[in-house]
Formats: sequence, structure tokens, C-alpha cells
Amino acid sequence: MTIFEQIDPDLLYPDSDGKPMADNTEQYRWIILIKENLEILFANNDNVLIAGDLLWYPVRSRLITPTAPDVMVVFGRPKGKRSSYRQWQEDNISPQVVFEILSYSNDTKEMERKLEFYDTYGVEEYYLYDPESFQLDGWLRQNNHLNKLWQMDGWLSPHLGIRFQTGLGELVIYRPDGQRFLNSLELNQRVEQAELLLKQERQRAEQLAAYLRNLGIDPDNLP
Repeated sequence: MTIFEQIDPDLLYPDSDGKPMADNTEQYRWIILIKENLEILFANNDNVLIAGDLLWYPVRSRLITPTAPDVMVVFGRPKGKRSSYRQWQEDNISPQVVFEILSYSNDTKEMERKLEFYDTYGVEEYYLYDPESFQLDGWLRQNNHLNKLWQMDGWLSPHLGIRFQTGLGELVIYRPDGQRFLNSLELNQRVEQAELLLKQERQRAEQLAAYLRNLGIDPDNLP
């Protein structure tokens, strides 16, 4: 056993890089919007892991600096709690899809390093969105490298099945069923509307049952 194998792995591979999840409210809003809607989209698939700001160690080496994608999607790995994504403990499956939301603290050099990292360690789809300029860039793995996509308006993600609309200003993302990604307030409003409709249906059913009883008809024993 080497000296590195004797050391607590949590010391060798810490669960935080010391950086905040987001630099501003707009960046945070987009991270949450994408992550939570993808969670909903794949809620019934136990073997799709979706994480936000989770530190990813691609190989068991202190020489490789890990990175924490704003959002990452891993097909073939179970949902569940993780303090970091240590790929050698995950059947050596790398995240297939990653998202980055640009902020004022992300300089060109950092984003070039991230692109190189994702290219080197097997990411198959990479999306970079700047909420200030509304610019969406994408890369798709072809011939074992991430190649830039030159048309993002209407682009359909091969892995996720989601569609990106960029032609009308701010990015809009659509689920495979055509529903757009909703924020938490909009999702809550949808739930409240559904609950209201259900309540109204119950009231109508109760009124009909009462009317039938007044006619001497048992609503529970209709032919």
C-alpha cells in the first residue's frame, strides 16, 4: 500500500474548491432553473444523476485539478447524495452533459481550461450560456473531440431531448413534450391551478350526487 492509499481520501480529494456556487443572482437563477427542470424531466429514471456545483475528479490523481460544472448530467449512475463526483467510484462513467453559466468572474483563460477539461475527460455535450448577452454556445463530441456547434437556435440535445431557443432574446429551453422550463414560482402556480381544478371537480361531483339523492337515486349504485 502506497503512502497516498494510506491517507484519508477526503484529505486527498476535498469536496469543495472554495469557490461560491454563483457570483450573482442571475447566474444562480439559471443554474437552479436548468438543474431543477432536468431533475423533474428525469425524475422517473433512477439511473440519471443530476448535480449542481459538484466537484468532479475524473482520475485518481492529485496532479489533475478537478472542476465543478454548474450543472452536470450523468447517465448510468444512480441518484443519491454525493459530496463530490470521484469518477473511479462511479464505474468510471464521466458526465455526458455539462452546463456552465457565465459570470463576470469567469475570464477567457478559465473558460478555455474548462473546455479543455471537458474535452479531455469525455463530456459529450457542453453548453455555455451568458445571461448578460443572451449568448449560448454549444459543443458536441464528434471524432473523439468536442466540436463547436454553429447553430444553437432550435438545437435539440441528443442526450436530454431538450430544445434551445435563442432567436428571441433570452434563452428559452423546452422539454421533449414542448413545455418550457419553468422557475419555482411558475411551477408552484401550476400546482396551485391543478389543485384548484381538482377541488372544483370534486365539488361538482358532490353536487351531482346530492341532486341524484333528491331524486331518489343512489349515486353509488348507478346502472
